This record gives sequence, structure tokens and C-alpha cells, in this order.
Amino acid sequence: MKIVSIAVSKKKGTTKKCIQQAELIENHGIKDDAHAGDWHRQLSFLASESIEKAGSEDFKLNFGDFAENIATTGIDWKHQPIGRRFKLGEDAIVQITQIGKECHKKCVIFYRTGDCIMPKEGVFAKILKGGTIKVGDQIEQIIE
Repeated sequence: MKIVSIAVSKKKGTTKKCIQQAELIENHGIKDDAHAGDWHRQLSFLASESIEKAGSEDFKLNFGDFAENIATTGIDWKHQPIGRRFKLGEDAIVQITQIGKECHKKCVIFYRTGDCIMPKEGVFAKILKGGTIKVGDQIEQIIE
């Protein structure tokens, strides 16, 4: 299990821009990301396999198109239980707080892609311990 993309945006409801590394701030989110704050959806995850399936030969999707903060490989996020914790990179620890979400209005992501997989396959987490993460970092499930 590893991080294949990290993405941030200045505004909610928009696609995110990919970056090579990010600072996760405890109980807040990714530094400079619109979704950061004191709430239960500080960080979002999507499996890169899900992003790939949502695209087509005619329509190539990029990391960040679904406004996910972190795209991964080797983990099926939508089947992870709420409360499960993961270590990202060397230091950061996150805990899953929500699987999927309700979209109250169609956003730019929906209009660009024709659908949004975030409501069905996106996973949200709270940052329990901050740290720097980068593309290529390993993800480990914390066994209690």
C-alpha cells in the first residue's frame, strides 16, 4: 500500500492540483488545503484503481480530478471500517471517520467527469499525528 498522488486546492468543490509532498497538521488537515479544519473530514482518500476505472479511452482522468487529497494503490478504501488507523510515511497517523459522502449539489467535478466516485468510494479521515508525506510513501494499517 502506498501513496501515488497528493493533491490540494484553495477552494472547495474544485479539482485539486498535484504536489510531490505535503505537511499533515494534527487535527487540521493538509497545510494550505481548502478542506483542512477542525472537523471529521480533514483528509480524503481514493484508490487509484477506482480513478482508473472511472475513466475511459476517450476521457482520461487525472489525480485530483475528484478532489481527493491522496490517491493510493493496493488498498480498497471503501471496505475499511470507520475507526481504523493508518500510518502514512514516517510519522503521520490518520483515522478513518467517514466512508462516502452526500453531494448536495453538482460541482465542477461532476460536470467535468460526468459522474463523481467520491460519494461512493471516497474515504475521509482525521489526522491524529502530523508529519510530512510524499508521493511513494508507504501506508501501513495500525494493528491494535
